[in-house]
Amino acid sequence: MRRLSVVLAFAGMCILELTAAASPALALETYEAKMEASDAASQARVDMVEAFGPKMLRPGQYLWRDVPAEAGAERVVVSLSDQLAYVYRGDTLMAVTTISSGRDDKPTPTGIFSVFQKTPFYRSKKYDNAAMPFAQFFDPAGIALHAGSVGNEPNSHGCVHLPAPFAKKLYFVTDVGTPVYIGA
Repeated sequence: MRRLSVVLAFAGMCILELTAAASPALALETYEAKMEASDAASQARVDMVEAFGPKMLRPGQYLWRDVPAEAGAERVVVSLSDQLAYVYRGDTLMAVTTISSGRDDKPTPTGIFSVFQKTPFYRSKKYDNAAMPFAQFFDPAGIALHAGSVGNEPNSHGCVHLPAPFAKKLYFVTDVGTPVYIGA
């Protein structure tokens, strides 16, 4: 009987460990995480100049270059102050785009998140069935990276709006679990 209980306990530990390993942290909104995300956004601006030169993007514009998959895993960095999003593969900046984030009354959360659900075409349950093409959800409140209106200033209800062609490309290079750093 003792042997059976040891085997069952070990099996339970293995299952628990597999479950924990398969579920990356969905959101870190601590002070430290917000500072790390802000630092990543500041560094991304420097990386943009090194990768693409001193470019000024107009709303809806983006830059994308091919970086081999062997360079490493993807991550997205969003700078709310610059209204830009950056995509890295490993330590190499692959793309940058203009965005529109949340308005003052519906701000985009800051911190370190990960994509936990992807849907090629989603309709908002909160905001009049609004279209959210190439949605990549990173916040359980329904906040996502998705194709949407990109203007001169924040205009969303908390989501990160991306130009449609960029959102489509991003959708196909990221996976569930891709880190999303959102800095002020």
